[in-house]
Order: sequence, then structure tokens, then C-alpha cells
Amino acid sequence: MTRGLRRRLTSYGDQDFSLFLRKAFIKAMGYSDDALDRPIVGIANTYSDYNPCHGNVPQLIEAAKRGVMLAGGMPMVFPTMSIHESFASPTSMFLRNLMAMETEELVRAQPMDSVILIGGCDKTIPAQVMAAASSEVPAIVLPTGPMDTGSHRGERLGACTDCRRIWAQYRADQIDADEVAEINGKLASSVGTCTVMGTASTMAALMEAMGLSLPMAGSASATSSERMRLAEETGRAAVAMTETGLTTAEVLTPAALRNGLVTLQALGGSTNAVVHLAAIYGRLGKKLDMAEFDAIGQKVPVLVDLKPTGTGYMGEFHAAGGVPRLLSELTDLLDLAAPRAFGGTLGDTIGTLPARYETQIIRPRTAPISPAGAIAVLSGNLAPRGAVIKHAAADPKLQVHEGRAVVFDSVRDMTERLDDPSLDIAADDVLVLRNAGPKGAPGMPEAGYIPIPRHLARQGVKDMVRLSDARMSGTAFGTVVLHITPESADGGPLAAVRTGDRIRLDVPNRRLELLISATELAARMAALPAPPPSPPRGYAQLYDRHVTQADDGLDFDFLMAAKDHG
Repeated sequence: MTRGLRRRLTSYGDQDFSLFLRKAFIKAMGYSDDALDRPIVGIANTYSDYNPCHGNVPQLIEAAKRGVMLAGGMPMVFPTMSIHESFASPTSMFLRNLMAMETEELVRAQPMDSVILIGGCDKTIPAQVMAAASSEVPAIVLPTGPMDTGSHRGERLGACTDCRRIWAQYRADQIDADEVAEINGKLASSVGTCTVMGTASTMAALMEAMGLSLPMAGSASATSSERMRLAEETGRAAVAMTETGLTTAEVLTPAALRNGLVTLQALGGSTNAVVHLAAIYGRLGKKLDMAEFDAIGQKVPVLVDLKPTGTGYMGEFHAAGGVPRLLSELTDLLDLAAPRAFGGTLGDTIGTLPARYETQIIRPRTAPISPAGAIAVLSGNLAPRGAVIKHAAADPKLQVHEGRAVVFDSVRDMTERLDDPSLDIAADDVLVLRNAGPKGAPGMPEAGYIPIPRHLARQGVKDMVRLSDARMSGTAFGTVVLHITPESADGGPLAAVRTGDRIRLDVPNRRLELLISATELAARMAALPAPPPSPPRGYAQLYDRHVTQADDGLDFDFLMAAKDHG
């Protein structure tokens, strides 16, 4: 196999000249022939001034480069997109596939024998792993790590579950504008990803469980010396992978993928991870079996006491032993023979754990946070291809509920009318948001966490049944049904719901039903207007024409591998 600088030569019609020219230009950077004869480890640089979750990336790069050189390799840093949840318009999910395409092509185009993928904020690690799954270059993921917690008047704070809790209190007039402004400067007290079990922490943890990151790499603080040592060790591992490393497609065996689903349920993890795992499955020619995922959730308890499902923060999770400790409680449910990208098996990750001294943050199986997993999969005439609910973070009293639908036709419609005092709405109604899915929004925004209407919040209402074809932040909580598939803009029955209809949610029986006859539903669907035309140009047009639905992970259809029906 061609290695190092000889890998993927530029086409000039003369391979020897191609190598001659490549070496001539790279020597302009001051490299010696000795350096250029080493195995090359690419390091994806996702730093951006717009991305505080990646604020430590320059330091991680230096530590990873040190590890590569200590192990005898040559590090080569290259830039890629950097997506931050709060700075991406219209949504970060809209750009995830673009980042996956760019990362895949840069790994493919440039000479590297393995690659370190540095990611953190919600969509970056999924984009990178989607790219790696479509590449033959061995890859290892280096998460940026969670931020530290802050404090306000004696109360501990952390982004972003507390962001939402505080904002709800402000909407309910429980705190004033001056105090919410004061809190604003304390919620994100350092660089790094959200310090709760939101999407970033969930995906980082899944990388460990699925064999793509070093043990403890999913939880060490972004500001800690341990994070830098993990970066150095990742560099060493990446050099070894140039000789013996598996491709990401070889690491993500059916057993490794199932291990990820088990871990997601036990973490109390983000519903966004379901979409990302579906996309990764699709890159491997597989379909995420939502029925299997739900069945796993009925056997796997939530064991991690972190917000939004529990009470703690990522610092405590790491101190309690992180993912390896969690996996040690799930050995009968995992395939410990699943491979790791950097060598060995998942069993090796938990084979040398120290004695256990803490049982509150990572619970033993005998004392779970919840006897069932974090996420349930619903079906019914409103969700022919499924929907999800993070029932571990929902009000138990609302998980079997029938109420009157109050329908919002778009995110803008919801924004303009939700707090209108003249809006006829009560606490036992069901809030319905449509045209907020992959195509309808576009980009499937995290708008599914519909705020409690202000007048109800002021009356003390903290939760309502809410359903949509949108997503919800992994840091959010409540009785919120998400990812209704197909979305309304793609011919889904959510488009036929009318204000005043009755809707029944039955989480124990996994049902979501619009209480009208099949004949009436069919008539309403037949009367729906044709969808609008695609945007006129550019990435928006590409996205609209090729994005898939939530059950296929919102990947582009032309990037998915042919389905394996075996």
C-alpha cells in the first residue's frame, strides 16, 4: 500500500514528477527528508472564533502533534468547517452534511495514513464520523471536552440545561431582566461543550463506547491537563494506527453499533443522537432499526445522574469513572469483543478499572435513575415511520394524555402567536408544531422544545405535551415528542392536524394517535397543497432535493451506501 507523501498523488500524468513537485513545495515549510519519510497523521483543525466549544483546539492540536512526533510520525494539520450550535443559521443540522462532505473529501484528497478528528459542538463529531465511515483512512476521534460549571448566588450553573431552566423562570416573571443578564455571564464559564448530558457529551461518550476514542476522552474537562494528555496519547495512537489501525467502517461492526444504542439509553442521552446514529448507519449501508432501539430501551436502565435526566454535571461523571465505569455496569448487555480503532476490544476498556468509591452519579444496576432507558420510540397514525420522546426527562403524569391540539404552522407562526394573550390555550392542550422538519424549516431546528406559553408559565405550568417534526436540544427536558416521520413538508400526516382535534399520547404503549377516522385523515391528506419548489440555487437547493427523513439520519441520499439487506 502506498504510504506517506506518496499516498494519493496529484495527477499530472507522471507519478514521479507528482512526488517530486509535492516534496519541493512542502520543503518550503522547512521539512527535512527524514520528516517527510515518516508516516503522516492528519489532524483536522475545527477551531473558529465563532465556536467557543472548540476554544481549546489550538492546545489540543499542539498536544496531539507532540504525541505523533514522540511516536515517530509526522503530523499535518489541516482546517475544516467548524459548526457551533448557537452561531449556525438556519440551524447547525442544515450544515452537518456539508461538513461531512468537506471532511471526507479533504481526508481523501490529501496524503495521510491516519487522521485525528477533533470535534465537540453537537454536529461536528457526527459529521466527522459520517466522513470517516465513508473513508478508507483509519480515524480516531478527539473530543474537545466539556466546559466547567459556574455559580450564581450560591447556585451551581452549567450550560445548557440551566440556560433553559433560567429562561423559563424569566418568562414566568420569577426573575427579572437584571438578574437574567447577570446569569448570562455565568452559564458558560469556560471553553468547551455543554457540561450536561446534551448532544455533545452524548456523542463524545458514544465514541468511547463504539471504539473510536480513547477511554475517558469523552468526559475529561476541556480545561484540564488530563485533556491535553489524552490529546498527546491520541497522537501516539494515531501513529500506531498507520500500521495496524482499522478503518472506521471496520470498527463500526453491528456489535459496535448496538453497543452505542445500549450506551445511549443508559446515559440518559440526547434524542439528537438517534438522528446522528441513523446517519452513521446509513454510511455503512445499514438501517437503524427503531424497533430494536426501543426494545433495548425497555431492557437498559438509565444509570447516569446528569442533567437533564438527573441532577449532576460532566465533571462528576468523569470523576466517577466516566464511560468505562458506566460500561462496567452493562457488561451483560454489551458485546465486549467489539474492536477499537486504536487496538484491542471494548472489553479492554473496562478490564483495568480501579476500585469503585462512588455510586450516586453512575448508579449500580440495583439503583437506577430510571428502570427503562432514556428514549422511547412511538408509532401511530401521526407517526407512520416513528417518533421519539425522551421520557426519562418528561413529566410522568403526562405520559398518558389526551388533549386538544393547538396547531402552529411553522416556527415563525409559533414565535408570533404563542404568547398572544388572545390565543385560546390551556395547560392540558397539546401543542403541535409542523413544517419544522428536515425540509420544512429547513434544517430540522431545535424548536421542538416549544416554550410554555407565557400566561401559563406565570400560573406555574412547567410542562405540557408538545409534539413536532423538529428536534430538541439534548440539554432540554419535558414531555416533548420529536422527529415525527415523515415530516409534514414531506407528506406526513402532521400536516393534516387541525386546531381542536383530539390527540392521544400513550408512552407506555408507544402510541401517538390523531383521534379521527382513517377516512377523514385520508381526505385531509388528499386535500393538502403541493409542496413548494426547491430553492433556486446553491447548497440550499442541494439540501432540499437530497436530504432524507429523520429515520435515515437527514443524510443526503447520494452519500448513503447501498443498503445491506442481509
